[in-house]
Amino acid sequence: MEPAGPTSHIYFSQRLRLHYVDWGNPDAPPLLLVHGGRDHCRNWDWVAGAMRRDWHVIAPDLRGHGDSQWSPDGNYSIAAYIYDLAQLIHQQELAPVTIVAHSLGGNIALRFAGIYSEAVRKLVAIEGLGPAPDVAAKRAERPIDDRMRTWVEEQRSLAGRMPRRYTSVDEAIRRMQEENKHLSTDQARHLTRHGVNQNEDGTYSWKFDNYVRSQPPYDMTRADLEYLWGRITCPTLLVYGDESWASNPSRDGRAQHFRNARVVSFERAGHWVHHDRLEAFVAEVSHFLGP
Repeated sequence: MEPAGPTSHIYFSQRLRLHYVDWGNPDAPPLLLVHGGRDHCRNWDWVAGAMRRDWHVIAPDLRGHGDSQWSPDGNYSIAAYIYDLAQLIHQQELAPVTIVAHSLGGNIALRFAGIYSEAVRKLVAIEGLGPAPDVAAKRAERPIDDRMRTWVEEQRSLAGRMPRRYTSVDEAIRRMQEENKHLSTDQARHLTRHGVNQNEDGTYSWKFDNYVRSQPPYDMTRADLEYLWGRITCPTLLVYGDESWASNPSRDGRAQHFRNARVVSFERAGHWVHHDRLEAFVAEVSHFLGP
């Protein structure tokens, strides 16, 4: 008999105690599900439940998210996230691994696949390419001293920012639904239940560290990113929602930097395609990943 849900596990990366869940079936090919920013590993439960019979599904909590430890120095650079992913794959001997990742998780996975192309069998990235080219170019035009000053001020502000407290889980659920209008009440309740901790005074706060909100003052250059995208050798599926704010790479030119990528767009879906169009998403991904 299959367990009702996944089992929790811990691994260590840069001295951080990081959490992941394992859906069993260890003799099947490994499938990593990597969540986005201010999210958590249990947001994949519906996808994992649909795919667990054919795959050994593992879903990590990124540093500073879910039940993973917060970085003591507020280090949430993409490089740090990539290292954590590399450590999980290395320690659990998952390569060559198949990855399905969302938003920030997609950004991390795409870069990892460009660095370690031999370690990734197939890759699905849901809106994981980061800012649109025009947005990224405008940000890069700002001189480094301006970017650094902005970052320092953001860090100071976050240092004094208390996590928002909700008087009840229902209040937090309503906030979850404000963020994504497509969510059903049951979806929002599940995501919230796994996404909050109860404080000592009885209120509830989101599990993620407020420092994950901060944008680093510098990152890989656009040329570096395009170079890494071009190094990805595995079949790649770039997923977008028609109602999302994200820029579609088939229209903004970024898809041309990939060797073997296909872009698919879902109607009636926003940024969280795997929530908004679950059945259609699972069908598309299952077909793409194959046996």
